[in-house]
Amino acid sequence: MSRRAAQTGALNIGQGFPDYPIDPDLAACATRAMQEGRNQYAPMEGVMELREAIAAKLRDTQGVGVDPVNEITLTCGGTEALFSAIQAFVSSGENVVVFDPAYDAYEPAVRLAGGQCRRIPLAPPDFRIDWRRVAGTIDDRTRLVILNNPHNPACTIATREDLEQLAQLLRPRDCRVLADEVYEHVVFDGRQHVSVLAHPELRERSLAVFSFGKTLHVTGWRVGYCVASAALTHEFRKVHQFNTFSIVAPLQHGIAAYLQHRPSSWQDLSGFFQRKRDLLRNALQGTGFVLPAAQGTYFQLLDYSALSREADVDFADRLIRAAGLATIPLSPFYRDRPQLMLLRLCIAKQDATLLDAAERLQTFAVAA
Repeated sequence: MSRRAAQTGALNIGQGFPDYPIDPDLAACATRAMQEGRNQYAPMEGVMELREAIAAKLRDTQGVGVDPVNEITLTCGGTEALFSAIQAFVSSGENVVVFDPAYDAYEPAVRLAGGQCRRIPLAPPDFRIDWRRVAGTIDDRTRLVILNNPHNPACTIATREDLEQLAQLLRPRDCRVLADEVYEHVVFDGRQHVSVLAHPELRERSLAVFSFGKTLHVTGWRVGYCVASAALTHEFRKVHQFNTFSIVAPLQHGIAAYLQHRPSSWQDLSGFFQRKRDLLRNALQGTGFVLPAAQGTYFQLLDYSALSREADVDFADRLIRAAGLATIPLSPFYRDRPQLMLLRLCIAKQDATLLDAAERLQTFAVAA
């Protein structure tokens, strides 16, 4: 969809990347690191100052103690962390539980490891996990459960009760949790993100993945990290070492310096994105489009069922052609594509971009 947007000149509010500048102080920190000569290989595990900053952040946000030496590894974005974790813990003939709609990087990594995904669909409008179905899916060959929280693209938040249900199901099994928590700081309407790291039982069997790209609005920097117990981290690093080995050194030093000056830089993210969510939702009231309030992530779903009964892929295609607007249909995130009339919009955009998108949708709705 982004390629088609570029080819046609359509406004792209589909793919998840900001269109506004990053904090000049962050750019200055990275530039200064380069000028100071921090341009050679960083340690395989990551720059120690940055790992210590991550440990401090987890202590402040989740109330958990993490060893920066043995339990934190810097990665090439969250995606590399997911890939390396899957390669480390999944072997041929084993299976992985994935909840649909699912981020599209999960299944290719599982297949490359020789495993199979057992995909459990989440049904709109609530997209809640059916734990009875999960219990009937997990077996002795299940090595991972992938939990995306906050969830992209469903825009929902897992609760403490969800984590407790998962812990109970896994208690008798040799199975780990791969927690994709890259939107940890983007939760709305007073909700709180609860990490698997804060659950006493899940902590020891979980690998949690995070992303500075999401937290600092720098998706192109590709700096993420994986947090896990020392035993799991030892296995994780066996793959990471021969995958990307070392992450861009001046960016790590730059982020570490930035967090030293701005240790609470993430605290405003929920309010920042909630204002953008509400700006878009308010601008589309009364148009026929329905936008159920996203619980988290920097995405927002758009329900067009009052205007058309077309499948989401077809409707998204028509929006590009008729409205000059690129969005993402939801059904391709499922293995067995359901009949959905939902599109995913990215709200990590300038207010002017969101208002332009709303105007195009309003014009389209009138014509429809």
